[in-house]
Amino acid sequence: MPLDRPAYPSDVSDEEWALVAPYLALLREDSAQRDHDLRAVFNGLRYIVKTGAPWRFMPHDLPPWAAVYQQAQRWLAADSFTDVVGDLRAVLRMAAAREPEPSAVILDSRTLRSSPESGERAGSDGGKRKRGSKGHLAVDTPGHVVALHVGPADVDDRAEVGQLAAEVQAETQDSVELAFVDQGYSGPKPAAAASVHGIALEVVKAPEAKRGFVLLPRRCGSSILRQAQDEGSFAWATRCRRLVKDYERYASTLAGLHRVAFVCRMLSQAGKLMTST
Repeated sequence: MPLDRPAYPSDVSDEEWALVAPYLALLREDSAQRDHDLRAVFNGLRYIVKTGAPWRFMPHDLPPWAAVYQQAQRWLAADSFTDVVGDLRAVLRMAAAREPEPSAVILDSRTLRSSPESGERAGSDGGKRKRGSKGHLAVDTPGHVVALHVGPADVDDRAEVGQLAAEVQAETQDSVELAFVDQGYSGPKPAAAASVHGIALEVVKAPEAKRGFVLLPRRCGSSILRQAQDEGSFAWATRCRRLVKDYERYASTLAGLHRVAFVCRMLSQAGKLMTST
């Protein structure tokens, strides 16, 4: 559908919209509640996530901020973006000649500094010297998100392994057998928590004495860690300014907006596949 305004960089393309529209159509086109074009509403949500603008600063040529906010909450409550992530991950994996569901993942975390909106549920991360929230993430080896949840920053990464492993197996039909982690997850307790869900932890360690760049001992493990840090996970998500800090009142909203960011990236990849075939 042609736009009656100049396109924003955050706007969804025709190919991307064809992929995501079936997941977002919670109501019929002729529903009385459908006052605004659904694609325009999705563009408004992408604009907020990408630019970091407050909801009330929505540009006037997008739907009203309240309509976009309310529809975004409906999508998050219905787990629409979780469904999109799962199906796009399978499509992108098969396009790369991989099995639809991964057998290995990497677990990682990131602390986001709190804001006045999120301060009530914030915790202090002594290692990062930040007060805020911590996102716990699992991605497959190409860097596609598998599971994600958010908690206070004062909760140790090791304590979250069990919940994250359970979420991974629920999303992949128990296909995951191995999880690569950094040294922050070492010890018998996280290994035991992952083992309960059929996942073996492998800690990828850097040499104790090193100068400059040193390749980690396992090529597979080190490349996965680099992807999680540089391409497919939290470090990439910080390009979306709404995710630089924790601006959300609820942890579930922060986790949901991370999924929106990953959906945008995966849609771009899938859209390029469509145009190249």
